[in-house]
Amino acid sequence: MPQDDMLALPMDLGGGGMGGMDMGDFAAPAPLGGLDAGGLGGGMGGGAAAAPAAASGLSGKAKAAIIVRLLLNEGAEIPLEELPDDLQLELTQQMGRMSIVDRATLNAVAGEFADMLDNVGLHFPNGLAGALSAMEGKISRYTHNRLRKEAGVRQFGDPWERLKQLPPEDLAQLAEAESTEVAAVLLSKLDTAKAAQMLIHLPGPVARRITYAVSQTANVTPDTVDRIGLSLAAQVEARPDLAFDQTPGQRLGGILTEAAAAKRDEVLTALDEQDEEFAIKVRKAIFTYALIGERMKPLDVPKLMKVLSQADLVTAMAFATDEEDVATSEFLLKNMSSRMADNIRDEVAERGKVKRSDGETAFGLVISAMRDLVATGEIELKSEEEDEDS
Repeated sequence: MPQDDMLALPMDLGGGGMGGMDMGDFAAPAPLGGLDAGGLGGGMGGGAAAAPAAASGLSGKAKAAIIVRLLLNEGAEIPLEELPDDLQLELTQQMGRMSIVDRATLNAVAGEFADMLDNVGLHFPNGLAGALSAMEGKISRYTHNRLRKEAGVRQFGDPWERLKQLPPEDLAQLAEAESTEVAAVLLSKLDTAKAAQMLIHLPGPVARRITYAVSQTANVTPDTVDRIGLSLAAQVEARPDLAFDQTPGQRLGGILTEAAAAKRDEVLTALDEQDEEFAIKVRKAIFTYALIGERMKPLDVPKLMKVLSQADLVTAMAFATDEEDVATSEFLLKNMSSRMADNIRDEVAERGKVKRSDGETAFGLVISAMRDLVATGEIELKSEEEDEDS
């Protein structure tokens, strides 16, 4: 390593002093210490069987500074920003106190660090934040959320990483509730794809104000961005746990999808009278036999045929008399094998008139089979935007 790249540390390593500075404020090296939350204060020592004399008088902080400086000189990417702020401060201050390191000391510290890594048998996540990330999905959601709130937002490192994980519609709600300037910072910190999706969920005038405000963010300081991130993340963490994953309109729409048509019409008529806006949301969530031809992709029809009883499909098609229902039947017949389509047409012609209760039950079975395929991810329905384009 070139001499001008050598790490700063006083040559006087004896007596526990550093160029006249008392080293007694630094903790002694501890077994398996390192660059984690306790490494700067606990040291890196303990891994080697016997530390070389050149490094034996150094504190754990000094050794940590030497290793960090060495790695940086070699071009290594070290995620020091993941350390708590106070440890980042201590590390930087320690490096500022140091001067020159001779090669014997550098080699001794590097060797001790390598021996320590060789002796590591198991590595646990860094702090509660890392533990929660490792245990997510393994412990109950209630326990996970409780520990997360008790830990606080800052325990999870960069608040913006937490915010970037939110769905676009949640980000849009945050942006609408904040000032235009704060929303512009939020938009600027997101990945371009996520930012574009967030804009889609914003009303036109709000989206235009926020995008214009981005031009005013040139002089925003990192400290301001950090405070905005902490504030927004704190709002997310403060949200109460919800019992239902779906909105009220989606839940009721799913129920009415399975209900008989007469009862569905009766309920929707009552909702129109009491709350027209809610009735509109419910209608958007209702899925009927007629919508299969509009929302299902042609290539997915054979998958539906594999899980659907042909007798149920024959009953549904024999009952389908409305124009929209007939269109769905023709869509299904067109995109299945020609042999199966011919057999079903023959059976439908022989079936004749179907009782209303039997027909609606068959409709429900077809819809239920399709929704099960969507739930398991085997098929994906076309979006409403795709329907409008087509």
